[in-house]
Amino acid sequence: MDYFEVVQQRHSVRSYKPDPVEPEKLQRILECARLAPTAANRQAYKVVVVATEGNKAILQHIYRNAWFVQAPYLLCVCSVPGKCWVRNDKKNYSDVDAGIVMDHMILAATALGLGTCWVAAFDVDAARAILKLDDAWEPIVFTPLGYPNDNTFKKVRKPLEETVIYTGLDLGDYQMTAKKQAQLQKEAIRSSLGRVPLLRKIRNTLLRDG
Repeated sequence: MDYFEVVQQRHSVRSYKPDPVEPEKLQRILECARLAPTAANRQAYKVVVVATEGNKAILQHIYRNAWFVQAPYLLCVCSVPGKCWVRNDKKNYSDVDAGIVMDHMILAATALGLGTCWVAAFDVDAARAILKLDDAWEPIVFTPLGYPNDNTFKKVRKPLEETVIYTGLDLGDYQMTAKKQAQLQKEAIRSSLGRVPLLRKIRNTLLRDG
């Protein structure tokens, strides 16, 4: 499938076959997670891979619906908020990063003929306890990973006219305050200073290898 076919075919699967998922397919999906973009390339996330065989009863405490544990695997994406990029208005991008990582994995799974279902309404306390998550990690989303038992689906989406806005030339005005200018200059200096050790490391590596 090309990319556009993958996007068309991806849907929430709520019935899975017990058939095993090939290790090479799992690795390709995890590699797609590794390649996902994150804010400032912090890569502050963890993907927890859970085998459901022999663990179904305890895993049902995380999410009660039976189909949650039908597939051979569960994937849980956790963010590490303390290490994620934070915008100047204090917006922490941890949830966004985790969402991008999960989206990469579910699209990869679709391309490989596997099914997934985005699960957010899980019991966070149960997930933390059962998966023995580090206190610094925040579980954001789960998905089963397996072969769909039924490939029939119907996507219901709003028309583009309701979700896309094209702006014209009549844009609003904005005057930057002196305080904001000083803040941006301070952030630029801090950012450039942060690059110095990295640039020095790259330079030393090139000199050594050269």
